[in-house]
Amino acid sequence: MAIRVAVIGAGSWGTTVAAIACRNAPTVLWARRAELAEEIQREHVNSQYLPGCPLPPALAATASLEEAVAGADVVVMGVPSHGFRSVLEGVADHIRPWVPVVSLSKGLEQGTMLRMTQVVNELLPDHPAGVLTGPNLAKEIIAGQPTASVVAMADERIADALQACFSTDTLRIYTNPDITGCEIAGSLKNVMAIAAGMADGMGFGDNTRATLITRGLAELTRLGVALGGDPLTFSGLAGMGDLVATCISRQSRNRHVGEELGRGRPLQEIVDEMNMVAEGVKTSRVVLELADRHGVEMPIAEQVAAVCHEGRSAKEALVALMAREAKPEMHGLRHR
Repeated sequence: MAIRVAVIGAGSWGTTVAAIACRNAPTVLWARRAELAEEIQREHVNSQYLPGCPLPPALAATASLEEAVAGADVVVMGVPSHGFRSVLEGVADHIRPWVPVVSLSKGLEQGTMLRMTQVVNELLPDHPAGVLTGPNLAKEIIAGQPTASVVAMADERIADALQACFSTDTLRIYTNPDITGCEIAGSLKNVMAIAAGMADGMGFGDNTRATLITRGLAELTRLGVALGGDPLTFSGLAGMGDLVATCISRQSRNRHVGEELGRGRPLQEIVDEMNMVAEGVKTSRVVLELADRHGVEMPIAEQVAAVCHEGRSAKEALVALMAREAKPEMHGLRHR
């Protein structure tokens, strides 16, 4: 019998994952707003987050957490990091014992500095926790463009079942037991995408973009390894793959924020006009707290946080980066 999937959160990526899963298993999508759930259920569209993208008629939708979760064999959390804990607390009231929880969020919790699977482990300690991540631009995936992603789960049998659940003829799913590395890569790449966007907004070209992506990869690898991640994870889909996609794509909300900052616009004005969350803005502060705790240098993340939260201009951030002391390229990247 096919597993039953509940996807919590009807943003662009949550809706896309639900649309993928419903091809392989009975799937219900939870939307916070009843009118959005009804639109998805009756009209098979999500006009707010995925306009022009028809959804499979087999995909069910509801605004009731109990209805979505009570019968699920796997719960997929497509909720931004700042609301993850509160929504998961609601899920905890209805989820059956031992049901795996998979996070789609690419951010860190403010205050606690926890990854989303750590939040799951704290609130639902008897439930296996994992993450689905990689170069996940929702509109391209729902349109059927070929790509690949990673399911990170410690239990190989669960990972294999989720691999089958999320695989389609245009989406290839790999498994990886390195939950820490996959989550850190997914969170930090958003910060680096803001930096890449700032360079674009200032009118710089491919050399600058390539430099930021490469040095950004070095930063997220340093921190990820310090936290226990596998160095190889950062050269894979969750690391380099996601980083490249987010730093170069016009669909990337974090790159968009950076581009507008590079043009001199104030952050609040940029954020106010967006209907989706750019995780890198809030994550940049948390990343620096983690880096300080573990003695890891993160100069790009430091400048992104300064632009987003301390009033520094993109030009000042660039000058600060270029004026840093010269060091060996592999500084801080040697295996410990």
